Amino acid sequence: MQRWKWLYPGMRVKRFMIVIILGVFFVGLGSAVLVDSTFLARWKQDILQWVGSISGFGHIYAGLLLIIVGLAVILLGMRHLVHSIAESVLPRGETSLAQWVYRNRNLAKGPRIVVVGGGTGLSTMLRGLKEYSDNITAIVTVADDGGSSGRIREELGILPPGDIRNTLVSLADTEPLMERLFQYRFSWGQGLEGHSFGNLFIAAMTDITGDFEEAIREMSKVLAVRGRVLPATLATVKLGARYEDGDEAWGESHIPQEGRQITQMFLEPSDVRALPEALQAIEQADVVVLGPGSLYTSIIPNLLVHPIPEAIGRTNALRVYVCNVMTQPGETENMTAAQHVRALVAHAGRRRIVDAVLVNDEQISPEQAAKYANQGANAIEPDVAELRRLGVQVRAAKLLDAQDLVRHDPRKLAQEIMQMVEAHTDVPWWEKNVGS
Repeated sequence: MQRWKWLYPGMRVKRFMIVIILGVFFVGLGSAVLVDSTFLARWKQDILQWVGSISGFGHIYAGLLLIIVGLAVILLGMRHLVHSIAESVLPRGETSLAQWVYRNRNLAKGPRIVVVGGGTGLSTMLRGLKEYSDNITAIVTVADDGGSSGRIREELGILPPGDIRNTLVSLADTEPLMERLFQYRFSWGQGLEGHSFGNLFIAAMTDITGDFEEAIREMSKVLAVRGRVLPATLATVKLGARYEDGDEAWGESHIPQEGRQITQMFLEPSDVRALPEALQAIEQADVVVLGPGSLYTSIIPNLLVHPIPEAIGRTNALRVYVCNVMTQPGETENMTAAQHVRALVAHAGRRRIVDAVLVNDEQISPEQAAKYANQGANAIEPDVAELRRLGVQVRAAKLLDAQDLVRHDPRKLAQEIMQMVEAHTDVPWWEKNVGS
């Protein structure tokens, strides 16, 4: 019965289907005339005389003319039929059905990318990577305890949704207005002030579905997300840090403390387990990307969830660490790129989880340097020689976004990562997937 819906009023396809049928009739009629079909014996002379009179051609060309006219009518009907359907199914802003289909077919064959982290750095990178592949799995930290996420976590007893929300929005293939809605933060209202609409949406969806993971899946449908977003664990955890002087701090929002060097991170409870889907994605990945983002409060918390570091250590995928552009006050002050890698390896149980490091070698302006210096931040030194002594490859590139803020450009970053994947496999991913 579903097929008959094409004939319902208002579908704007019936007229073009009739045109196509008329064209098929002319092609069939012309073919019958050419082969001197006995079926048309009664009407053959009348047809030849009619075609000859209106065309000026001899009867010998009548059949061929009918076929040409029929094909032209079929093409005209098909063109308008496809255009009519495309108007209904194309996303807003898309103008070419062929381009849209081509892009989506190629994205479906894209490399299997797993990204591990959280925060705005991860979201920035994902905006670029989603233009190369739909096969993206983002494994996101759930240790946030500040702001709207912290309040929702404390009052409603669900996992903090902030980093999950940012990641979903960055992977979304939706209208800008919808993105603005989910990122909207209330600046008024008792109890609402400071909350993000997207966080409240996830909280409501969790209550409706009864499951945080299911809520993420449903929100992914609403936002037309390319790929998957998975929390590192479904367990409620508290993030802790130990400093050089032996003191400890608990809670992600309390850990960055200016002038204090972090030596160790840990979770409470310490025996939480990762989602099976996350481990499977790592095992099947073509590339696993750590960062960019806050080293100790966005990336390392994922490595404290077992057995994520074990899975990264075993995978055959290329393992890339994207180093931040600037140090972070109270967290990575004065740390070089090599020191970032050492911290990652140490918290992964000394496992080899990094094959290559992507660092920025583009100079920031003196004005930007002075601005960040006043905030206690400076450009991270890409100490290439020390990185190579650690046994990792180094790829340096100009990765800065041309704005006031010093941060990665999503397109430049994604392009460099894709080139690293191709160099690792020796075969461009689009050639590897031809015919698949």
